Amino acid sequence: MEQRPRSFYFLAAFFCVFLLFLYGPTLTIGVLSFQGKGGGLTFPMRGVSLNWFRELFEQQAVGDIWGSFRRSLALGFMVMVSTVVVSVSAGLAFRKKFAGSTVLFYLTITSLVIPSILVSLGVGLIFNQLGFKVHWATSGFGSQLTWTLPFGLLIIFAVFNRFDKSYEEAARDQGATPWQIIRHVILPIIAPSLIGVALFGFTLSYDEFARTLLTAGSYNTLPLEIFGMTTNVTTPVIYALGTLTTLFSLAIIGVFLLVVWILGKRRARIGSDAGKAL
Repeated sequence: MEQRPRSFYFLAAFFCVFLLFLYGPTLTIGVLSFQGKGGGLTFPMRGVSLNWFRELFEQQAVGDIWGSFRRSLALGFMVMVSTVVVSVSAGLAFRKKFAGSTVLFYLTITSLVIPSILVSLGVGLIFNQLGFKVHWATSGFGSQLTWTLPFGLLIIFAVFNRFDKSYEEAARDQGATPWQIIRHVILPIIAPSLIGVALFGFTLSYDEFARTLLTAGSYNTLPLEIFGMTTNVTTPVIYALGTLTTLFSLAIIGVFLLVVWILGKRRARIGSDAGKAL
């Protein structure tokens, strides 16, 4: 049996430490959320209970948790749909070179390197100067798009860079219109990537703090509400909230992965049926 080099064990240990650093805080919060009724925010735990999860569903002065959750959920879906639609449209447009395309591309992704708090400040100031109301569904929505759109565009551009145009040519030879080519050829092929863009858009919006801080107006999103709770909530109820939001995020990722799996099975079945027909 071949002996592994020492570097393997060093890298394996380093990777384990990295995983501990990455997921340790989340696991710690998850454990402390089951603190006993008389427990506090730190170890050692005083018993084990579901008391703090029950507290979340009772009327108490811990903030507008469920209202902020609904706002974050609605905002996340708004950003997700907009990111997918704009990214695909831009990807189709950028498949052919046009005057200023390079400059436009770099202007689009520049927002990734601008400090998020400056984007939030700038968007808030623009809305105030134009006389528009600063609100999570308008200014907050716009500021978050400056964060999600560049990621969506980069993914779609990468997809179209390796897209086989022979499928479009075959459809065009059969008399398909440009819209039919997009609907029946391009979109089904890039569907898994679209799901990835949608997942990026939703998750980046759902937990975005800095770009929403000065653009949400008088109603908080969930990250802003949690941040506000850290200053006045001194019980593990905030850990219970963190555990539930983490589980919700994992559930959303699971739903998207399930959709990708279903699409893959459907595509394989269609390919199999087509092969039998031939």
